[in-house]
Amino acid sequence: MKVTTVQFEHRSGDKAYNLSVIEKYAATAASELIVFHECSVTGYTFARHLSREELWELAEPIPSGPSTKALIDIAAKYDIAIAAGLFEREGDHIYKAYVCVDKTGLLAKFRKLHPFINSHLTPGNEYCVFELHGWKIGMLICYDNNIIENVRATRLLGAEIILMPHVTMCTPSTRPGAGFVDPALWNNRVNDPTSLRIEFDGLKGRQWLMKWLPARAYDNGVYCIFANAIGMDDDQLKNGCSMILDPFGDVIAECRALDNDMATAVLTKEKLEQAGGYRYLQARRPLLYKDIIGAPHQSSQKVVWLAPEK
Repeated sequence: MKVTTVQFEHRSGDKAYNLSVIEKYAATAASELIVFHECSVTGYTFARHLSREELWELAEPIPSGPSTKALIDIAAKYDIAIAAGLFEREGDHIYKAYVCVDKTGLLAKFRKLHPFINSHLTPGNEYCVFELHGWKIGMLICYDNNIIENVRATRLLGAEIILMPHVTMCTPSTRPGAGFVDPALWNNRVNDPTSLRIEFDGLKGRQWLMKWLPARAYDNGVYCIFANAIGMDDDQLKNGCSMILDPFGDVIAECRALDNDMATAVLTKEKLEQAGGYRYLQARRPLLYKDIIGAPHQSSQKVVWLAPEK
């Protein structure tokens, strides 16, 4: 299957603009599936400032809301499956959602298991694996991928490809080298691309990503489609690096422009069983650790850059 991952600079709260960018890339990808970042329809980090009422207004029902309908229309127009993110409302709850649609309608919906950008969001409580063109595809949003059990569980449910939409990197952390990137470097990227590239590729950005993302693909013998925003996300600068990794943990396509960009790769079934991760999955002995991994645990999620200033 031919798959494209995209990075683009979204506009906070501007669904019409963001959908226009999604359509532009859907029109030119010449792929069977195109993957966009977390909250690519709505924008992301600005949501930390929203009241419950404001977030409710931003959110939409799925699949009956206008944004999902627009995505389906785009998918039908260009005969391509589209994966994109937005805020969802259902009942009294608001979720961080990610959908995959094609010309037939909604193929799958996933709710982020570990949302944190706004306290009014409800966590999702189930995994998602669906079929497209003979492939089984899972979805996990951003922080979900940092809890390794989520990736393994999605793989054990049959996923051969995992979509990993993010808005990440270039934020403070207790990790050495982490931190924000000065927006002035983005504004001056045409005249001085080198200084920006050093920040984007260093420990604030790509070097951190490459500590863990290839391991998710390698350990599970699965294709990982990583999509991330680039440019200004509210008052924060993001570095893109959207990429496709194969079951060997190798990067087989990557966005490298300091701008909106897309990257495409052809996925082949043969690699799924050739990769070491496939053999490791067969060698598991769940009786040894089922009670350890499944032991009672109180989830505590702390995001350093969201911590209130003292």
